[in-house]
Amino acid sequence: MTQLMRFFLSIVLATAFLASASLVNNAGAATAEDLNADSRQALQTLYKTNPFSETISHKAKAVLVFPNIVKAGLVFGGSYGEGVLMKGTKVEDYYNSVSGSWGLQAGAQSYGYVVFLMTDKALKYLAETKGWEVGVGPTVVVVDEGVAKNLSSSTLKDDAYAFIFDQQGLMAGISIEGTKISKIKR
Repeated sequence: MTQLMRFFLSIVLATAFLASASLVNNAGAATAEDLNADSRQALQTLYKTNPFSETISHKAKAVLVFPNIVKAGLVFGGSYGEGVLMKGTKVEDYYNSVSGSWGLQAGAQSYGYVVFLMTDKALKYLAETKGWEVGVGPTVVVVDEGVAKNLSSSTLKDDAYAFIFDQQGLMAGISIEGTKISKIKR
């Protein structure tokens, strides 16, 4: 085995260990009540940091809230978190958010994200599929500062709007493209 192959194998093993340890310790231990409370708190945090998100919430058919996603990677990476689907103030169902990636990456971070489902089409797609892969199906617009400047309550035309917030840790770049959202039992 060449030195380059050993190096590559050690990177793969370190990444797998880092991702699995982070995901097991941080994402899967919450009870339904904890997840409900964390999700409500995450929404309040988002509303304080991005007031327009609260405006969107009043027009949304439902809201997917993932209060804590943990992402880790070293060449190969992954992310995991659990969240809730809320209609109004009522929690309807529980979901997980999973993604995998490879490429130039190193580090670990946590963040939250909220997806405002604006249309019946988006809500139906979420309910009827065995997992929604973001980027396939209804249109999801990731709202950053630039997008937010051009949105108003009268220009909301897409199926869903996602806000990423509360980023912590050291890892370059956040994207929910390719993330799979699946219903889970709690």
